[in-house]
Amino acid sequence: MSSSVPYAAVILGELDKLIGSAPELPNKVDLFAAKLMQSNRVFVAGAGRSGLMGKAFAMRLMHLGIQAFVVGETITPAITSSDTLVLGSGSGETGSLIGMADRAKLIGASVMLVSVNPESTLARMSDSVAALPAASKEASSAATVQPMGSLFEQGLLLFYDAVVLKLMELKQLRGDVMYGNHANLE
Repeated sequence: MSSSVPYAAVILGELDKLIGSAPELPNKVDLFAAKLMQSNRVFVAGAGRSGLMGKAFAMRLMHLGIQAFVVGETITPAITSSDTLVLGSGSGETGSLIGMADRAKLIGASVMLVSVNPESTLARMSDSVAALPAASKEASSAATVQPMGSLFEQGLLLFYDAVVLKLMELKQLRGDVMYGNHANLE
């Protein structure tokens, strides 16, 4: 009988190490939250699993009473200069996201990025960058046993959820109050 590897514990250990190796993240959480409080609307985008983390973030922003949209959905309106585009990209080199950032900057919107690569094309285009020191999906790393960009994507969701908690603090909201904005046609 072989012993089973406690994979969930391994993943939690990797996430703990990831967050611990980025001491500037609490300041970035505060900065992102403050900027989103000032924005008229928030647009969120990412590709693949990073995009799914972005959708989860947009949902929580809606629960907070913040007008949020996922780029590419049919009901997403045009971005304006009083809005903010939040991007999640491990590499910071995703072509479709670079195009979105370029368009948003041209219009005068703010662009904020969460990425592994603070020197990337998207990072240079962004007003603020939160760097998560994880491996991108293209690179292997001794920092993770997980495939591809899993550690980044998990860290991305943790970062987004930390921003949500900061926004809850700033807006003086509790989860039970936010539940009033939860979908009720399910």
